[in-house]
Amino acid sequence: MVALGIVAFPMSSLLQCPSKLLFPFHHPYSNSTPGLLHLRRQTVPIFCAKRTGKQRYPSEKKKLKLKQKEAPSSVTEKFQGIWRLSKLAVSVKNDPGKDILHIHIGLLQEIAKVLEFPVASLLPEEAFSVVRKSFDARKVLKEAKFVYTVDMDVSKLLSLEPRTWDFISWLEPKDGLIEHMPRERISRDLTSIIRDFKNSNGALSREQGHNIDSGESHKCSTVRKPRIAIVGSGPSGLFASLVLAEFGADVTLIERGQAVERRGRDIGALVVRRILESESNFCFGEGGAGTWSDGKLVTRIGRNSDCVLMIMNTLVHFGAPKSILVDGKPHLGTDRLVPLLRNFRQHLQSLGVDIRFGMRVDDLLIQNGHVVGVEVSDSTNKLKSDCKKLGFDAVILAVGHSARDIYQILLSHNVDLIPKDFAVGLRVEHPQELINNIQYSALANEVCSGRGKVPVADYKVVQYVNDKDKNSPLKSESTNRSCYSFCMCPGGQVVLTSTSPSEICINGMSFSRRASRWANAALVVTVSTKDFNALNFHGPLAGVEFQREFERRAAIMGGGNFVVPVQTVSDFLDNKVSVTSMPSSSYRLGVKAASLHELFPIYMTDALRYSIAMFDKELPGFISKEALLHGVETRTSSPIQIPRDSDTYESMSLRGLYPVGEGAGYAGGIVSAAVDGMYSGFSVAQKLGLFHGDIESVLGKAQSAGMVKY
Repeated sequence: MVALGIVAFPMSSLLQCPSKLLFPFHHPYSNSTPGLLHLRRQTVPIFCAKRTGKQRYPSEKKKLKLKQKEAPSSVTEKFQGIWRLSKLAVSVKNDPGKDILHIHIGLLQEIAKVLEFPVASLLPEEAFSVVRKSFDARKVLKEAKFVYTVDMDVSKLLSLEPRTWDFISWLEPKDGLIEHMPRERISRDLTSIIRDFKNSNGALSREQGHNIDSGESHKCSTVRKPRIAIVGSGPSGLFASLVLAEFGADVTLIERGQAVERRGRDIGALVVRRILESESNFCFGEGGAGTWSDGKLVTRIGRNSDCVLMIMNTLVHFGAPKSILVDGKPHLGTDRLVPLLRNFRQHLQSLGVDIRFGMRVDDLLIQNGHVVGVEVSDSTNKLKSDCKKLGFDAVILAVGHSARDIYQILLSHNVDLIPKDFAVGLRVEHPQELINNIQYSALANEVCSGRGKVPVADYKVVQYVNDKDKNSPLKSESTNRSCYSFCMCPGGQVVLTSTSPSEICINGMSFSRRASRWANAALVVTVSTKDFNALNFHGPLAGVEFQREFERRAAIMGGGNFVVPVQTVSDFLDNKVSVTSMPSSSYRLGVKAASLHELFPIYMTDALRYSIAMFDKELPGFISKEALLHGVETRTSSPIQIPRDSDTYESMSLRGLYPVGEGAGYAGGIVSAAVDGMYSGFSVAQKLGLFHGDIESVLGKAQSAGMVKY
């Protein structure tokens, strides 16, 4: 029989450390005193959901190195502020599932391991909040896990459970795992941020007006709001409109397509009756091309950056579920985007924004090298017989990358356009059940068509092809290429994104539940001006002509009437066509077996073949008799970039013109386009005297979106 003795502490020590009052024995994790409660402190392995070590991208290594350099070696105020605990891995069996985003006992157990607190159930849930939750089913792990980032409010924790005092005193920052923040990081929506700034700094001076001819502020007796045209109601246009309207500008939002309600009917007519409205379709209309897509909110410009959090909170403000703030791979789906856009529109109209749907910009009005307005017409009138000239102080060009006529207008006014690399290829479709089995193995039955415990399985694959690889198909050329999956839509369908009856271009889309029985993704190969020139396409719009060439070829292969040419993956690899044994497709306008291996130049086809073989090694079963390739995917990103000033966002060759978003070559997805529109809105507001602060102090440093989204 072992007798337990009570350890006596000085009263001063007890007052300084309340946990000793409640834990009368020697601390259970002490290394100095042996006894019944003595336990050796152990390092608990925390599995990482992101790339580590040599697998990190150079940009990630640079950020981590900078963070390590700036991070303090120790924290002096451990009992104040917030501790952020990252990469907390909870097994699927101990987690309530993908849709549960609050604190639970399985997560408390992982938090207790980090704190080295002996009884997880004693930790109060109220002291913790989930910042991020993602699902990691990589094969390198022994089992799939949900990975969390959690914020711990120290003051709240100590008030609810004083016995945690000692354990907090042992905490030290660890790069990528444990971080101390002096105060809680609060992110808010854009509208609230602008209104708070205006309340604390004052709005536009009543003495300032604006001269439409000079483009410069001046004193005048009669005050009028600066008039700004925003062309395009995609993410860039919407967020630029929101910023400028909140700052008091007279904003006119011009959209060639229709509002989401009518646009939905036009898309229905296309899918059911094969009637293509050239100005209201999957590409053109309120919300841009992303409205009838997957609604992905993943981005490469910093998931936790201030500007991205503002965009996400603004989307929540207009009706997006709060889960997008926590989900590691947030997406909305078309069914959620439609009501969100309606709310966004109504808010803009309440601010006085004049939204003109069904209006196409046919030309720019220019005086003395400065844009002074636009010429517009009814987009449903192909004769352009009802042209109007509208005067503005500035024009924000926020069109998508399918607005090819806008590029022609810019060229006619000698606006600089630079050809840009992008990617083209085919869209592959598998049964979603097959992808679930490849990625999850035994957990595949937990998906339950989007209603289960784990997310519907997706994938992202990349293969670099160069002439130095002994197995490379590029021996005859010196160009290095990347082949990668693009816009992967789990539980989705293949849709038509053509804007002309003589062309076939496709994309993927999903609804919020991702409940379809198919999974699809584009498999694309990078192309450059060298490839455009090889087909005798030259000049600033060579990339556009390159796209059109393969869209027309695909339309001919399909036989017309929006029928899409298809080929099984195995046939594509073997250079043959099997007409009788073709799997079903989610594409609703019909498919036709075709020789897609003859669609592209041989070097592109070989790069695709080689990469598909490599993808099958990473995802065994990717090459399947049920895998079907669809042609053609060409509009992965803008084929041009419009040079602009990096600080003012103004065109380098035409004053008063502000090119932003995907169509201008500065974004790659919903979030990055929205961020670009937000920053441009602030820049224009600053130029026109509506905003008198420092943009970075409000939004943070502008992030580069890169040219291609993965």
